[in-house]
Amino acid sequence: MKRLLITGGAGFIGHHVVSYFLKNTDYEIVSLDRLDFSGSLNRLHEILSDEPAANRKRVNVVFHDLKAELNEDTIKRIGEIDIIIHMAAASHVTRSIKFPVEFVYDNVVGTVNVLEFARKCKNLERFIFFSTDEVFGASITDIPFREHDRYNATNPYSASKAAAEEMCVAYENTYKLPIYITHTMNVFGERQSPEKFVPMCIKKLVNGERLIIHQDSRTGLIGSRSYLYAQDVGDALLFLLNLKDIPWPQNHNGGHCRKFNIASDEEFNNLEIAKMISEFSGLPLEYDLVDPNIDRPGHDIRYLISGDYLRSLGWRKKRYVRDSMKQVVKYAMSLA
Repeated sequence: MKRLLITGGAGFIGHHVVSYFLKNTDYEIVSLDRLDFSGSLNRLHEILSDEPAANRKRVNVVFHDLKAELNEDTIKRIGEIDIIIHMAAASHVTRSIKFPVEFVYDNVVGTVNVLEFARKCKNLERFIFFSTDEVFGASITDIPFREHDRYNATNPYSASKAAAEEMCVAYENTYKLPIYITHTMNVFGERQSPEKFVPMCIKKLVNGERLIIHQDSRTGLIGSRSYLYAQDVGDALLFLLNLKDIPWPQNHNGGHCRKFNIASDEEFNNLEIAKMISEFSGLPLEYDLVDPNIDRPGHDIRYLISGDYLRSLGWRKKRYVRDSMKQVVKYAMSLA
């Protein structure tokens, strides 16, 4: 039986990945967490409460803040590991603008500390670094970014993820660690932090508050994203772990570290998402259009990455956004 370490397993995307791997593998799972505002044992408790006892026993939580290197006691509690999925990260753009150094420690230093642990693993098969589409910067055309296109970080969060990626590339080149890097777009699902757009919309509609929808006053474009349901992330990661003899994409430009865009082919602007949530909740929508350059400097109006490479290898997302959004809104309304 393989043993998987997921850093940030109590986080939003992380706990969905834990859930997916419990249902679709026989792996033993170690979740490494510090449990700040982005990580919560309540998430893990909720998903584990629906699992049989045998599955619950396959999950072990180890507490550690990755700003510090893993000490011998922590390494002993983690045990031998075959696969690492490094998802733990600070991820809120606005907070990164206020506290950039904090993001360097969490996302760059934290990643190096996980890489150093990986170097000590005797039988490591794969290390997946979970990055973001934001490293490419804003999309100003309809041509999506591919895996090895240039980076253009526009805020400290995306810069810290790009820097962490480069440390992963260096560790593969220098120490021959078996590393994959993934770029993922806007992920949504149950139990997401209320600071994110979808749960924030639901909360404001429930409270009868007006929404702020970003629209660039120069172009008239409303902020848009491609959305992916969280369980599809787990599906894509397991697909990558099971791949053998992967061909290089044509535009890899000689790089040795494999990169994969986990991309949805469904793009919605923020007003369309808000109207969708209003439809599924049955609550009226009131909103104001605000220029993000005034309201949220450092935020990009649009991100767009290509999922052609991963699709060419055989992966397709399993869920449509409308179907998943309806499920997420129903879940959130049941708690309201």
